[in-house]
Amino acid sequence: MRVVIDLQGAQSVSRFRGIGRYSLSLAQAMAGQAGDHEILIALNGALADSIEPLREAFSGLLPSDAIRVWHPSGGHLSPARRVADEILRECFLTGLKPDFVHVTSLFEGMSDAAVTSIGRFSGRTPVAPTLYDLIPYIHREKYLSDPASATWYLSKIDQLKRANLLLAISESARQEAVEYLEFPSDAVVNISSAADDRFRRIEVSAEAELALRSKLGLVRPFVMYTGGIDYRKNIEGLIRAFAALPPDVRRAHQLAVVCSVTDDSRQTLHAIARSAGLEESELVLTGFVSDDELVALYNLSKAFVFPSIHEGFGLPVLEAMHCGTPVIAADASSLPEVVGRRDALFNPRSDQAMTAKMFEVLTNEAFRADLVGHGYEQAQRFSWQESARRALGAFEESARRIAASEQASVAVPARRPRMALLTPLPPERSGIANYSAELMPELSRFYEIDVIVAQDGFVAPQVSACAEVRSVEWFVEHHGDYERIVYQVGNSQFHAHMFDLMETYPGVVVLHDFFLSGIRAHLAAIAGSPAIWMRQLYQSHGYPALVDNASSVDISDMVYKYPCNFDVLTGNVGMIVHSRYAKRLADTWYGPGTSEQWAEIPLLRDPPAKIDREQARALLGIDRDDFVVCSFGHVAATKLSARILDAWAASALSRQAKSQLLFVGENATGEYGVRLQHAIDERRLGGQVRITGWADTEMYQAYLAAADVAVQLRTLSRGETSAAVYDCMNYGLATIVNANGSMADLPREAVVVIDDEFADADLVSALERLWGEEALRKDLGRNGARIIADIHAPRACAELYHQRIEEFYDRQLDGELAMVRQIGAHVDRASEPDLIAIAEAAANTFPARQPARQWIIDVSGAPHEGSAGWAEFAQWAREALADPRPGWRTELVNVRQEERRYRYARELATSLLGLPVDSLRDDVLEVQRGDVIVCWLGEAERGAWQHEALARLRDRGVLLQEKVGARACPGIVVADEV
Repeated sequence: MRVVIDLQGAQSVSRFRGIGRYSLSLAQAMAGQAGDHEILIALNGALADSIEPLREAFSGLLPSDAIRVWHPSGGHLSPARRVADEILRECFLTGLKPDFVHVTSLFEGMSDAAVTSIGRFSGRTPVAPTLYDLIPYIHREKYLSDPASATWYLSKIDQLKRANLLLAISESARQEAVEYLEFPSDAVVNISSAADDRFRRIEVSAEAELALRSKLGLVRPFVMYTGGIDYRKNIEGLIRAFAALPPDVRRAHQLAVVCSVTDDSRQTLHAIARSAGLEESELVLTGFVSDDELVALYNLSKAFVFPSIHEGFGLPVLEAMHCGTPVIAADASSLPEVVGRRDALFNPRSDQAMTAKMFEVLTNEAFRADLVGHGYEQAQRFSWQESARRALGAFEESARRIAASEQASVAVPARRPRMALLTPLPPERSGIANYSAELMPELSRFYEIDVIVAQDGFVAPQVSACAEVRSVEWFVEHHGDYERIVYQVGNSQFHAHMFDLMETYPGVVVLHDFFLSGIRAHLAAIAGSPAIWMRQLYQSHGYPALVDNASSVDISDMVYKYPCNFDVLTGNVGMIVHSRYAKRLADTWYGPGTSEQWAEIPLLRDPPAKIDREQARALLGIDRDDFVVCSFGHVAATKLSARILDAWAASALSRQAKSQLLFVGENATGEYGVRLQHAIDERRLGGQVRITGWADTEMYQAYLAAADVAVQLRTLSRGETSAAVYDCMNYGLATIVNANGSMADLPREAVVVIDDEFADADLVSALERLWGEEALRKDLGRNGARIIADIHAPRACAELYHQRIEEFYDRQLDGELAMVRQIGAHVDRASEPDLIAIAEAAANTFPARQPARQWIIDVSGAPHEGSAGWAEFAQWAREALADPRPGWRTELVNVRQEERRYRYARELATSLLGLPVDSLRDDVLEVQRGDVIVCWLGEAERGAWQHEALARLRDRGVLLQEKVGARACPGIVVADEV
């Protein structure tokens, strides 16, 4: 399983206290023995000074990529930011796809930039906080008298109750959760605690002992306490009990209270000591000591006394036992389980009992020696490895319990969600229009559908029977009424209105054509703005595509070369395609894993029309004994129509009087169509070969029923799925295809597949084989029809649509769109500075996905035009920008001193490349983990503001490469972390 550890307990004001040490030590131990589990560490970017030390703490335990940083807006500065940061943090953690989130310290952030919460966002990700104690909750009169503190603490208690699992640091703390919070007993696990390895028996040299004693005023054997100055620590009782020792015993010792002490507390404790009859030298308040000094004091002390009334664990007791110090402690809360010995305990509320136990330990050498031996043995029972083992085991068991509970309670939808389906409809001459009309009757079983169209006129009865037809204007006005939005997207003018809508109102995109460059170029031409086309090219493909475009004579070359679709692929709720090929294209163009979350749904086909073959032939004027080969769809170069004609003419079929080749569809406009018709006429094939022109649905189905063989070829596939091939299979028609695009994945038992780059002889052979083997034609036809009926039937496809759409929207409950909506609902009255800070925090935590990893060149210190070195820099930058490195895109950036953050230097880049400088803007730099930044200036030459900006990029997972230009060879190399 994947465990995400929110390690703010080791970042916040608790960093140098027991909670901080506990959080870090347990996390390190879990990382060290994770086994098959994956551990990720989540850090708060606002607590920046702790990030590098924590990276170092996990060096060798976790890969650097396992340290993830999120960025709050400064929630401690205003209530609006606080709520926004809690939502943002939980969305970030959920986005890491954890099986469990471990919160190392929930009670953080009252006075610093730490942000913690449980269940503020979705509540569906299992969460397990560490439970240290419930002391303020149990002793409210002492700790929660301030209304603001009480409100904050009790809100955390409320969140604690939403946890799926509590990791208690002692059995006492576990029992408190069960008793006071009514937590289920099996949902609170005692993982115990341990002491740091630095706490051990050591030999303190005479010189070091003298120096330490002189520094602290310890001139006699001393009884030691360390912890804090707090009501529950019972320091007053300890002072009184020490003062009550027999005078000879007391004067032979000192009481050392080893911890930070405020001036007020120091005065109070000395007053108590004087009142109890102690002389000033008998009570030593050391103030803060270092860890090394603390270890030495444990080893030098004659006895360690821990009089606390209430502890979560009592770590100083364990530390002292590790150091070989005889320990006595209060018989309260967790301390008996730590000490492990009844005769070493006393009643903390009885000064007399404490005095008696101190007297025994100071005067009975045998008892002291026995405590030392017992303490060392008892201390070995506690280890971070054991605590980590218990924690990981608790995650596993809790995950099994949650999974079993979810399986036992499958929710049945009470109603159909309301859906907006944006698509063209018949009678538009669009395959997608027909597809949607076939899908909607079955899809309406699951959704109340409004179909949104940008067309007027007749609507097919099968559509109006199951859906309301609405205009785009209606959708814009009522978009908030829809629970599901689905876009049927293709590369034609029928979808021109959808691109702005998809950006403003994201939904599930059904991508019929992977390449969208045709409609993008068309829209730019209509707008009369080449800059629109340039921006689309740049967004998806970077500067090399702009350089290509500048040198291209015909824009159709660019349309065929570049998909120009990245915004559609990423700015959606979910993506549905009809073939594995479309997913392969996405991973090829934009990097492995791009299509990982996409759904593949077979292209649906209605059951074939019940058309009698002889009636169809009679309708079409085809003799009953003719052998008919058809190629369905528009005649076009991409359909290799001319090569089909060549193969037909070279085959034996062309010499048979009773054979025909029919191109069922409109002829291509322009030169290709003219040449094809001329070739038919020149070869005098007019009696056997013809182009039918546009075939409406009735005629199209008639040709499918009448044909003997189909030939469906493609080249330069744009990622579309051939509906015509599936139509041929649906009608039981033996079909020849070439292995181009999605057709390469067709089942060989249902179609004849020739090579993508085939020779004419290959196609001739396939045609003649099917002509001569009736049994083979029937086998292929039967298999194809069965596959379509089983997999491509509208009902089966609609069920898959419902399943995938619901999965996508279910995922959005924990996604960024839901985060934005939730934040928006809570900050509607926030100030403008708060809103800006929240927006920046969200942008830094959830950077927009880029089409490739960025190789970012910081040109802040690069030469200016006309200065020395400019020519060298300009030439180098041009080469870097125009170089199409697979998987990378090069960007120029600079950092502005007044902003202390990076912006793209796009105007400079386009100027260097000789492109219009007003086509792209110098927006704020957006980065992803794994991007690389290289600096023209070396480390010593950079300003403080540049170092600050680089540090921010480091926290966001950007790597640094030194240096560029003449000082180093340009190119992508293995980079060290900033």
